[in-house]
Amino acid sequence: MKNKILITLLSLISLISFSQTDFNVRKKHFNLDKNSLAIQGYDPISYFEGKPQKGNALYLIFYKGVQYYFTSVSHKELFLKTPEKYEPAYGGWCSFAMGEYGETVEIDPTSYKIVNGKLNLFYYSFINKTLNKWNQNETILKARAAKNWDLITKK
Repeated sequence: MKNKILITLLSLISLISFSQTDFNVRKKHFNLDKNSLAIQGYDPISYFEGKPQKGNALYLIFYKGVQYYFTSVSHKELFLKTPEKYEPAYGGWCSFAMGEYGETVEIDPTSYKIVNGKLNLFYYSFINKTLNKWNQNETILKARAAKNWDLITKK
């Protein structure tokens, strides 16, 4: 019970300390639906367990203007302890497109890879599987994606 109260208190403090302007800037850069929902409703913790799963609106949080769904209270609490660990790389946009073109491209939430402890998502279609392209040149694409993301978030 004390842990739940502490987690709730910490999340409220982080929300208060992060201004509305900062929320809007983040929302502008992140891959979100019209309700500010990230990863098309998938639970970010589930990727780290090896099986992406749709979250449930019963277990939702708003973190710095971005809404996440979770499959359980325990996943929600785990995210709140270290959200920077579980938020997707490059605002949830396609990692390959960010590295190759410096562009924000939609993703298939089931096409993913954990790279250095960070969730990377990819565009996927019958003829264009960007995760395969990422794997062919990951080191260079990862470095370029980080630089491109930095440029995008400074706009």
